[in-house]
Amino acid sequence: MTFSVAVSGATGYAGGEVLRLLSQHPQVDVTTVTAHSSAGTRLGELAPNLRSLADLTVQETSPATLSGHDVVFLALPHGASGPVAAELPEGTLVIDAGADHRLRDPDAWARFYGTEHAGHWPYGLPELITAPFRTGSPTKQREDLAGVSRIAVPGCYPTSAQLALAPGLAAGLLDPEDIVIVAASGTSGAGKATKPHLMASEAMSSMSPYGVGGVHRHTPEMEQGFGDASGESVSVSFTPTLAPMPRGILTTATARIRPGTSEDDLRAAWDAAYDSEPFVHVLPEGQWPTTKSVQGSNHAVMQLALDPHVGRVIVTCAIDNLAKGTAGGAVQSMNIALGLPETTGLDQEGLVP
Repeated sequence: MTFSVAVSGATGYAGGEVLRLLSQHPQVDVTTVTAHSSAGTRLGELAPNLRSLADLTVQETSPATLSGHDVVFLALPHGASGPVAAELPEGTLVIDAGADHRLRDPDAWARFYGTEHAGHWPYGLPELITAPFRTGSPTKQREDLAGVSRIAVPGCYPTSAQLALAPGLAAGLLDPEDIVIVAASGTSGAGKATKPHLMASEAMSSMSPYGVGGVHRHTPEMEQGFGDASGESVSVSFTPTLAPMPRGILTTATARIRPGTSEDDLRAAWDAAYDSEPFVHVLPEGQWPTTKSVQGSNHAVMQLALDPHVGRVIVTCAIDNLAKGTAGGAVQSMNIALGLPETTGLDQEGLVP
């Protein structure tokens, strides 16, 4: 069976990555691409890398244009997806790669985004542990994605951060009240719009922090996921930085360990969480993640260490912010919702050099 697909925001980085992955998917047919300022333009003029889709004409983003497809991807700025999604048929699988439907708490949404809350959809991070698993196997988010018609794709930073620490929180090995996340992202994470600080002459050979002091909009999303995994109240200090590379995220996540927790306990928890996962990998001891190793792929790689001097675990996780961090997770979640093998269309390896 082939599913018809429309992609909004098709000329941005996230929408373009969705199209790149879908162009290699054997069971979808991309029939419609939409964007605002470039409507009426041949897609090949704006995205010459998408050769198989080059002859599609970019259309205006509207519910009328997007309706009539089996699957609709919304790769729109925050605040823009909600009104469009509200007018799409219930029988359409709508996958929001923006922020509008990620948070359950309307107050958290209002505090960090300043607009009306559009509602909460099932969260598109299949490997995320969603409940404590002191005994037995972990419960994961994929169980809530099968057969749904609405999916909220996680933010790129929360994808890497939550995957990094959820196993230890779910196993009761970590204190959830002192979590520190520091992450470096490539410049594509800021979108395609022209911004002076993203020019090559400004960003290359330089690193800089932003969203410092608990104000970054991905903070409540991390706290939501960590709270689900641990079953406890959570506090997160998150500092993002801009790295001189186009793509990729390298996240370093730390938390205090519970008394009596050993490094063997930690490794056992992470192995139990991810040993059977096709896209999330704990590297062999002594090998540390690099962003280049996952570039262009839907894979996440991580390594952990125990710092006994301060009683903290340190987990470093690398993903491609546009692939696993956005479009790859969206396509993976689509596969689950449609009843397809989860890995369909996502067998790309990392691109090196």
